[in-house]
Amino acid sequence: MNTEQSPEIHCGVNNSSGSTPERNDLKKGALKRTPFSKFKKVHSSFKSPLQVTECAKVSTAEEVAELERRKKELDAEIAQLEAEGCRVEELEHHIDMLHEYNDIKDIGQSLLGRIAALRGTTTRDLYSHFGLELDD
Repeated sequence: MNTEQSPEIHCGVNNSSGSTPERNDLKKGALKRTPFSKFKKVHSSFKSPLQVTECAKVSTAEEVAELERRKKELDAEIAQLEAEGCRVEELEHHIDMLHEYNDIKDIGQSLLGRIAALRGTTTRDLYSHFGLELDD
């Protein structure tokens, strides 16, 4: 066995002399990690989804300026909300209440799913049975 070829490459290769695409690839010396794939994209080179071109890079000074501009916008928005009577404590209370609501809703959905499984029906059918709207 050649030292450059791994044993995995030869796994599953039969010794018949038939002319199949796999055999033709082997005859041409096109031994690859996945030699029996009929899809060419399997053998394409890896392309990172995080490619940044040189012209797309922003200097640190520009990035800081953009962040400061965004901070001023958010501060103005906060000042406007406070002028309308909104308070941070009130907002935190509403967020806590939303978390509690979502937890209760998740438990209800889980129970509906279990009841539907026991009855051999869908949760959609149970909505009408219990007088619930699909948007609930």
